[in-house]
Amino acid sequence: MTRNLRMAAVATVATLTFAACSTGNEDPAAGEAGEPAAGESGEPAAGESGEPEGECVIGMTQINQTATFFTQMNEGAQEAADEAGCELQIANANNDSAKQSSDIENFVSQGVTGLIVVAIDVNGVLPALEQATAEGIRTVAIDAELGEGTVDTFVGVDNEAAGTEAGQWVVDQGLVEGASYGAVDARSSFIQNQREDSFRAVVDAAGATFTQAVDGENVQEQAATAAQNLVTAQPDLDFVYTTGEPATVGAVAALDPSGDTKVIGWDLTAEVIAGIDSGLVTAVVQQDPRQEGVEAVNELAAILGGAEPAGFIDVPIEIVTAENVDPYRELFE
Repeated sequence: MTRNLRMAAVATVATLTFAACSTGNEDPAAGEAGEPAAGESGEPAAGESGEPEGECVIGMTQINQTATFFTQMNEGAQEAADEAGCELQIANANNDSAKQSSDIENFVSQGVTGLIVVAIDVNGVLPALEQATAEGIRTVAIDAELGEGTVDTFVGVDNEAAGTEAGQWVVDQGLVEGASYGAVDARSSFIQNQREDSFRAVVDAAGATFTQAVDGENVQEQAATAAQNLVTAQPDLDFVYTTGEPATVGAVAALDPSGDTKVIGWDLTAEVIAGIDSGLVTAVVQQDPRQEGVEAVNELAAILGGAEPAGFIDVPIEIVTAENVDPYRELFE
């Protein structure tokens, strides 16, 4: 990551404020069907926020409502929806890919004009998304990139490239040669598999020894148990690589801060920042989930207002260490 990108990411995060959001535990409220409005002269440029010309009812299918990462995303989406004059309905899939597909189908039957999809299984949601497209519903994916042509725009990071970047950072810090490591992952998550595979390709090529991976199932409690099982089976690990917030928080809860095994992973929380302060956590790949939510709603509002889809909206990552964690603290107090 270039220095300018890092500074931009930190500056963005330092100014964030939280907004109220839907709990996501309720069933989405019924909405009336609406069609995307046709563009007119003076329409907004691709990817810019714009006033929707007709009804703007957005259904958002979220992976779960327990991870801070997802609740921050919801908060950003709700704030942007309020500003754009859109109604936002959030459905909680609770880590169940079948329920997520059902939630999308429900949104279609209720006549939403836009969809935001934070996919658990990028292939599993495709039939429901095809139905949405057939009904003229415009769609944006966040975090997990879906197949080309499946949605109007993807908002997020290139998870494979970010895993490579994280691996190269570890190599550049001299933490790889002769080191052994394991991983706490989430086998059901396509993007977390990308993060793991690309990270491992870099550090293994540089001389690290991979031992084993354990499945935290994208749930903090299971991830803590999995991390404990990993370090019990592999007591001499130099570090544990974690592929998402539940895995990182679980590993922090399971590992001894005074021990030799460190954590390198994804997604900050208050517990993870405490781990950085104690020396247990060496580095965390931090996304900006709130901004992802903002960008997704703004993009749908612009498309409904007649703009051409942006296709891809990049929200940069930051590798957070003890040296640059301070601007993030207020977000997790």
